[in-house]
Amino acid sequence: MEALLPVLKSRPGLSVLVSSLIFRVVHQLLQRLPVPKVVRQDDFRFWKWKNLSVSMVHSLLTGTWALTCVLVWPETLTDLHSYHTPLSYLLVCVSTGYFVQDAADIILTGHGRGSWEFLLHHSLVIGCFLYALFTQLYVAGAVIALFVEVNSVTLHLRLMLKLSAVQSSSMYHINKFVNLFTYVLFRMGTQLYLSWYILNNYSWMDRGGYFLISMMMMNIMILIYFYRLIRADFFPRGSKSYVVQNGTHNNNTKKFLSD
Repeated sequence: MEALLPVLKSRPGLSVLVSSLIFRVVHQLLQRLPVPKVVRQDDFRFWKWKNLSVSMVHSLLTGTWALTCVLVWPETLTDLHSYHTPLSYLLVCVSTGYFVQDAADIILTGHGRGSWEFLLHHSLVIGCFLYALFTQLYVAGAVIALFVEVNSVTLHLRLMLKLSAVQSSSMYHINKFVNLFTYVLFRMGTQLYLSWYILNNYSWMDRGGYFLISMMMMNIMILIYFYRLIRADFFPRGSKSYVVQNGTHNNNTKKFLSD
């Protein structure tokens, strides 16, 4: 692994591109897995299912990877500016490649307008991660940021259950509480820690203004998503159930699936 690091550092752009292509291959391989009938009947649901399947792979991989990096190398948690290992650098390469692939999938499939919030999120993440890769600074910060992927696992499972129209199932009921817990601990907790670090070290940080603005935008988005999550899962307004009939859907499908 030590021998791999100089190669990755010398060509971070190529490393990200290779990772992006690998995730695209994963996307194609996942198409061979069975899909619920209710998902197949609707074009938007079918695309969303495929997109979420790749996202789930990324979250399971990088969330576990990020936690492992901190457990094995605790310095990652305290020296967000300069510390990194070959595995943590590779992790950021892999994750950046996924976000590039996912942004391309959203745009090229014609879902850019309806998924502009995801594209904004991805652009912020890609910008920060690429800066870390090319400058070899804040790689540890990027690793900590990937703690949110632990919560993304339950978020993706939640949406896939909604796509399958099984919101009344015990699995959905259990997952909504687990999802709330991981959202507060791993997503909001991670953002709070990173925000605290930037605010306390802003005076000497390289590109401190850029990271501060990016973090504030991410914080606003996360709070909005948290409000939507609480409202949709714990204080639903009327019936949000959605039934596909004769292969058609109502005009609120995309709104329903984004809640």
